[in-house]
Amino acid sequence: MSVHMSTMTFSRLQRFFWICSGTPVSVIEKYPTEHSKYIGIGATIFFTAFFAGLSGGYALYFVFAGSAFAGLWALLFGLIWGLAIFNLDRYIVSGINKSSKGLKQFYQASPRLIFAVLIALVIARPLELKIFDKEIREQLRLRYLSDQREMIGKVQSSFREKYALELGQIAGYQKEYDSLSSEVNRLREELKAEVFGSHTATTSGVEGYGTYARNKELVVKAKQTRLEFLAAQLAGLQEYMNRQKAAEGINAQSIQNEKEMDQAVAVAGFADRNWALGELTHSANDVSRSSANAVTFITLLFIAFECAPLIVKLLSDIGPSDVDIREAESRIISQLTSSTFLSRTRIVREYRTPGSKKGGRRAKRYLSNKRW
Repeated sequence: MSVHMSTMTFSRLQRFFWICSGTPVSVIEKYPTEHSKYIGIGATIFFTAFFAGLSGGYALYFVFAGSAFAGLWALLFGLIWGLAIFNLDRYIVSGINKSSKGLKQFYQASPRLIFAVLIALVIARPLELKIFDKEIREQLRLRYLSDQREMIGKVQSSFREKYALELGQIAGYQKEYDSLSSEVNRLREELKAEVFGSHTATTSGVEGYGTYARNKELVVKAKQTRLEFLAAQLAGLQEYMNRQKAAEGINAQSIQNEKEMDQAVAVAGFADRNWALGELTHSANDVSRSSANAVTFITLLFIAFECAPLIVKLLSDIGPSDVDIREAESRIISQLTSSTFLSRTRIVREYRTPGSKKGGRRAKRYLSNKRW
């Protein structure tokens, strides 16, 4: 019982691959020596379409990333894309004429081979994005971090240009304040030395609060007054600039943290991920060269996979099924292009009632009247 069931399953699978090969099943069944060849061709076409569906669905998933129906749209598009590639591959393979010989076959198949290579490139790219997902995420992190720093730098540069006068005043006041503050501290030390009678190059060495001490104290008070004025001006300008920074969003500019960066990378679109893969494979370091080689080999693998049915059919000898199809097409073309007006097949075809297997009564009457 199990052997019978497995035989039935194999038979159905075999017929399914025959259908995928693009050659009529009725023709393949007549020639047992052709069964394996068309199973291989059909299986290759099917799995190419299967990978195309996965590739297309994965690519569209990033188009709708973040949407509640992203998975549904990706599944629907992947199914449609896989069926489209399946239909194209069947047409490409079935369109090869085995009646030609030698290089003529390759000349006839060259447009189909070019088309197959283009399909392979389209299929391979989204799958390469998935294979190098981890490396792409790291590359996107570096890019987003660089973009944020550049954006913050541009905003701050624009702000500095807009408020150049105020910032210039702050810088001037701050410079004067720092210089004056150092000088006031020095004069206080000199006043203290003068009062205590310490003899230096700037003190009299006479202990007590004398004339020199009073003069130094007046100088300190004058400079202290100027220092307080500068401090008030700086405080007012700083407060004004802080209000302007808050109003124009300067204070809100900051580098994203790890969690925010992960979220940004997770919703990155197809274009960003494709750029990251290209950047990863065109850098000069050893890791990038290794990744570039891997991407090249994957692309070549898909090209070989897509062209395999064509190559198999081109390199294989003319089989019984090819001869059968060629002769059937020749007979049909000969009948359809026959120039004999009294050809029985042509008259029956012209006067036959749609859906009937034989010619109508008008055709029979016409033929009987034309007999001598």
